[in-house]
Amino acid sequence: MLRTSLIHLVPAQRNSTLRIVGASLARSSRPGRAFMSTTPPIPPPAKSLVQEPPASNTISQLTKPSSVSTVPTMVRGDWVLFHPVYTPDEMRAVQVLHKDAKTVADKLAYRLVRLARWGFDFVSGYKHKEIPPGSMMTLEELRKGGYLLDETGWLNRILFLETIAGVPGMVAATLRHLTSLRLMRRDSGWIHTCLEEAENERMHLMTFMTLRDSSIWFRALILGAQGVFYNLFFLAYIISPRACHRFVGYLEEEAVLTYTRCIEDLEAGKIPEWTDKPAPEIAIDYWRLAPNAKLLDVIYAVRSDETTHRFVNHSLANLDVKTDVNPFALREPDMYTKGRNIAFERSEAETYVRESHAIMRKKKEE
Repeated sequence: MLRTSLIHLVPAQRNSTLRIVGASLARSSRPGRAFMSTTPPIPPPAKSLVQEPPASNTISQLTKPSSVSTVPTMVRGDWVLFHPVYTPDEMRAVQVLHKDAKTVADKLAYRLVRLARWGFDFVSGYKHKEIPPGSMMTLEELRKGGYLLDETGWLNRILFLETIAGVPGMVAATLRHLTSLRLMRRDSGWIHTCLEEAENERMHLMTFMTLRDSSIWFRALILGAQGVFYNLFFLAYIISPRACHRFVGYLEEEAVLTYTRCIEDLEAGKIPEWTDKPAPEIAIDYWRLAPNAKLLDVIYAVRSDETTHRFVNHSLANLDVKTDVNPFALREPDMYTKGRNIAFERSEAETYVRESHAIMRKKKEE
């Protein structure tokens, strides 16, 4: 998957060689492979793009009470950063994997993530205990016994998780951006990937926000948690970027596990409130889902995104953060690679970069 903006909507004013070549290669690639979008090209508008000024009594999009309501219900332009769009088979290729902690820094990062997971489980009442064999308990009894979460519990957990998950990418991008300015040197492609991760996590939050409006107490909890986590991660990234990427890799392992359990419960009929719930329009637009997609399809897509972050951060943690090129700057591995492998080792990342350069050179020569 080449790093390109929306395949069918590459703006003419963008003269970036890599993105234009990437779009060309995507169209000429083997059939059945989804690069960014599997939707047919959108024909150019028949009317002029210059619109007449709205009447004075027209409600401005900027003043609508809900920011989510301003999101179009169809593809109208390149309004987000690059992000993968998955085929159904790719979304089911995800495996729950774990990166063994070998160094002291890795072990510390993993233990911090496990501690955070324990605290979050305790506060949210999440236990996910094994249901006793042959149990005849009703769904309500299973929920009261701590064996299952209801839809409110799942939504609280997901919303809180996504408000925190969007922090590391933005912190990393900010610090690497400032370093590039301060030292007056190239960043080797890391900044864009970090920004894309941050926005992708934010889009997860925007999606699940459409299911419920959070209370002022929940928002206050998020405010405190985000303030503490942002500053701690900021200081930690200054000290050891590599350890921070490893920490995020372990954090995404937990996210993949959580969404996998949610999918299992939903498919087993243990969250009946969500069984036939339609996918929010913002999710259909963002992941290019079918118009009749369900919430289950959205959760599959979100889990695939978390798998991507797991693979990317563990791979970045295997590199020299000061000198190595980001292997994901030009090309995105497919989901079979990211879903069944925990990371690129440094030698594998180098090979991947060389292959990406070879592909780009070949396209330029054609």
